[in-house]
Amino acid sequence: MTYADLANALRSAMEKQDTVAIENTVTEFQPADLAEFLRHESTDVCLKVLAHLVLTERAEIFGYLPMSLQFEIAEEMTIEGLAQLLSSMESDERADLFNMMSEERQTSVLKRMAKEEREDLRRMASYAEGTVGAIMTSNYCSVPELSSVEQALERVRKTAPDAETIYQIYVLDMQHRLVGTLSLRELILTKPSAAISSIMTTELITLDPNEAQENAAKCISRYDLLAVPVVDEQARLVGIVTYDDAMDIAEAEATEDILKSGSIGDLEGSFRDASGFTLYKKRIFWLLLLVFANIFTAAGIAIYEDTISKYAVLVFFMPLLIGSAGNAGSQASTLMVRGLGTGDVQMSDWFKLFSRELAIALALGCTMALAVSMIGAFRGGPDIALIVALSMVAVVMMGSLLGLSLPFVLKKVGLDPATASAPLVATIADAAGILVYFAIATAVLGL
Repeated sequence: MTYADLANALRSAMEKQDTVAIENTVTEFQPADLAEFLRHESTDVCLKVLAHLVLTERAEIFGYLPMSLQFEIAEEMTIEGLAQLLSSMESDERADLFNMMSEERQTSVLKRMAKEEREDLRRMASYAEGTVGAIMTSNYCSVPELSSVEQALERVRKTAPDAETIYQIYVLDMQHRLVGTLSLRELILTKPSAAISSIMTTELITLDPNEAQENAAKCISRYDLLAVPVVDEQARLVGIVTYDDAMDIAEAEATEDILKSGSIGDLEGSFRDASGFTLYKKRIFWLLLLVFANIFTAAGIAIYEDTISKYAVLVFFMPLLIGSAGNAGSQASTLMVRGLGTGDVQMSDWFKLFSRELAIALALGCTMALAVSMIGAFRGGPDIALIVALSMVAVVMMGSLLGLSLPFVLKKVGLDPATASAPLVATIADAAGILVYFAIATAVLGL
């Protein structure tokens, strides 16, 4: 059955309150698909559907739901039921949900959890949002440094059901310090009597739990890892970040940069679920700022009113020229922001990139100038053609170099380079382009 068929069948079973049909239908769903179905239903429906699942399945599907919906459902659950659910969830997911609860509810839930789970939840919930510690999981496979392959395999068999991944195994000493790693493949193919220390890899790539979470995604991507271990100051293993978590981080970071490139503030949750007032707040600041920034464009036009009144044909080329400056700047800014974001470009590369962009912008400007000069000659004669051509070269070079440099400047002063968004670059380029255009026109025409 397709997802649509299953969704219709489940809705029908819910309307008829057919318990058997509900239980049979929910088992046909893939966990991610059932979570997608629940996203569009009321909290009451979510609770009823989840009640027909065994605890482990309930916890898995719960983890696919948006945090806002998780919180709404959790608020309607009994303390006992919520404690059981948290105990079965992945450690990083339950920590996120736990941090959203009131202090009173947190205390009540912790009292009903086993000591080991309670301590793990407190530790995971203590890391700040946006750090590696906030997205790592403590469900990993580890083996003692002094064990044999046979002993290690036996330990993996016992811990595998609760581990998020078993393909990478971590070797720990008596103080729980990470001393090596090995793959499940290596463990299986090695003689049972061999010592773990003889086959483990000691060249370790690790993360600190307090560093930015995007570093985890970059690390996993750069070194092509299934997971990366997280260690504290004493080199003790405190968790791992898996590749699927890294994908979620990369998606979130890309979304944040895209929103900033459109001069929109960060959205908490999804665009679909955001309220109208929330979207208004996220957009109005930059729109107002850009409105007042455009006053400089108007001021530039006012300065050269006499030139415009004598040569009205110049107005015809204004949108063309200032648009070209903004477009060239937006292109350069987009390339630079992405380069800085992925680590492909460093601050030390600025002079090299500036020199290259200078040559590229000159070539682009000359090509565009050649195209518009013919229109200028047709509309206003040789003088206008020269003005338009020179202005095109100037504004394209100016816009391109501005778009390239602004992200560097923002990063240098500690701001996010993504703030050098297309609207911001275009607005600055527009104002400067007007001044350049009419300054060239005034000089050429001898006014």
